[in-house]
Amino acid sequence: MDLRRNLPLLIVVCFLSQMGGFMILPLFPLFIDGLGLSSWTMGIIFAMFYVGKVIGGMPAAGLYRKTGGKTSLILMLLMLALCMAGFAMASSALLLGLLRLLQGLASTGLTVTVRSIIGDGGSEHNRGLYNGYISSSEGGGMVLGPVVSGWLALHFPPSVPFWLVTVCCLVAMLAAMAIRNTTTSSKADAGSSSKEDAAMQSAAASPSPASFTEADESANRAGLRGELTPGQQLFGYSLVHFLEMCAYAVFLTYFALYATHIMQWNSFSISLAFTVVGISTLAAAPLAGYLSDRMGDRLLLCMLGMLFIGVEVAVFLTTSSYVWVYLGMLIGGVGGACYMDSFFAHIGDHIPETGRSEAIGKIVSLAEIGSIVSPLIAALLAEAGSLYAVFWFNLALIGAAITVQAFMRKQLRTEHLSSENVRSKQ
Repeated sequence: MDLRRNLPLLIVVCFLSQMGGFMILPLFPLFIDGLGLSSWTMGIIFAMFYVGKVIGGMPAAGLYRKTGGKTSLILMLLMLALCMAGFAMASSALLLGLLRLLQGLASTGLTVTVRSIIGDGGSEHNRGLYNGYISSSEGGGMVLGPVVSGWLALHFPPSVPFWLVTVCCLVAMLAAMAIRNTTTSSKADAGSSSKEDAAMQSAAASPSPASFTEADESANRAGLRGELTPGQQLFGYSLVHFLEMCAYAVFLTYFALYATHIMQWNSFSISLAFTVVGISTLAAAPLAGYLSDRMGDRLLLCMLGMLFIGVEVAVFLTTSSYVWVYLGMLIGGVGGACYMDSFFAHIGDHIPETGRSEAIGKIVSLAEIGSIVSPLIAALLAEAGSLYAVFWFNLALIGAAITVQAFMRKQLRTEHLSSENVRSKQ
């Protein structure tokens, strides 16, 4: 796939799908409540979405490898469109739960597919920038979606936003259909050859393993040399993203409550805070991706990004000033862009194409478990302590993610220096 030529279409796909998701996010609880379902039933319906996100990564990776990025995108967007149309017409809890499960599957599938396309089609010189464009488009959708749905909710029946999101998904599907693949045999052979050469050069210049599915014998040799084995690298990347998603889920779930009860903010001020984060991410993501490519140290930028997110939390823990908290949100949005752009670009650099989509699928799915577990732990802390305890827990998660990244960065740099010394002696 010609990534540069198809990048605008990928941006359209991500923008529309993200905007659709955030259009229904604030309205879905009201829509379910209007059907007369109990709070317990509502909670189960909501949970099915995250169950779908957890189990969706590996099937999406397999579909991507079997059918390619274009077909995978089309199928995921079609599934989303059917789910949104189903929401507009459904009235039974069973059907709504099933649709939420499928929505979660499709949502994770889109993430795995888009990040795999960039990982496979990009290089160490541009993956950060391309991931930045994707993060920016998602940030734009996150900002615009709630605004559109809020206006629609004031003037139209509750089902109308779901139909509009259905249209958005279908338009995104048309954009995916317009993606051009270079599939002639000669081009495929040439592409395969060039990718093999690139992988060999990367292996010579970096401590990255040849594959996450290579033989146990190779992993054992790496362990004897003190290097990170493929399994250890995958565990490390998964743990980092798990911790980041834990922190993100706690913030999304409890900031509004904290701002209301501790900071004494009104709903407009709280909504504006989320808007500041979205605009910050939208504006900063391409620049963050560019810096990631030019710095040549993606994990360092990931760590800085997590540090910025920690600053965001520390600010609203220490002050209720609108100016300072919004400034903290601005910094946190930049941090989120730095982390996401550099993390997935780093994965693309260090995992060969043969195992890349599978690894991304595992990382994304395992991280979504954090979206389920961390709000439950935070709820226990809120009950036993206070909302302050929730965000001290949030800071602890951020600190743990930075620590794991620092350890992995140190190991990878040590392995790189060792390989450089061996080559210089030869």
